[in-house]
Amino acid sequence: MKQAFVFVLLLCLSFQVACTKGPGSTEAAREERTVTDSDLKNQIEDRLNSDTELRAADLSVKADADHNMVTLSGTVPSESLRTRALEMTKAVRPGLTVDDKIDVKPSEANREVSRSEYTQEHARQEVEKARANKESVGDSIDDAWIHSKIVAKLLIDKDTPERKINVDVMKNIVTLRGWVNNAKERQEAERIAAETDGVKRVNNQLKIGRS
Repeated sequence: MKQAFVFVLLLCLSFQVACTKGPGSTEAAREERTVTDSDLKNQIEDRLNSDTELRAADLSVKADADHNMVTLSGTVPSESLRTRALEMTKAVRPGLTVDDKIDVKPSEANREVSRSEYTQEHARQEVEKARANKESVGDSIDDAWIHSKIVAKLLIDKDTPERKINVDVMKNIVTLRGWVNNAKERQEAERIAAETDGVKRVNNQLKIGRS
């Protein structure tokens, strides 16, 4: 009789635990399934808008919550900004698939200025930007002009992580510092610098790996 009572008691306790866990798990799963396209779109837009540059780009977001997929479209002024948008979007939900339809088009402000158009004021502004990024530029207008051209090219090149590369220019000699992900990016950055008008030599000090 005592054994039967213990058996019934254990059975009741097991049923109680199952009832306690069951609805909660079902509710969590139901909550996960009921994320709407609008919910997912708002989550991504909130994340992108937290970045000042991406907010200004005003990218279009199309979400498909059922397939855990989103499409990004629009235009950004640099490859690094495009990459940032993709990374921030993927971080919103585990396993999120992103269809990248973002175009990279340099803004008018990043338009390459010819040497004849490049003034002392242009050079002064470029030197200030370089110093803010912990880069060195010589005193000549040529050095500032070369720096502006290389940085602009790195920005729009999809094979170079511009944000990780420092460009120093002194007496028409370019030094590349910082980190890249692989040998291809290292070679591409050097090629861009070497093929820029006015450059005499390139010292490639880029390291492969993570900073």
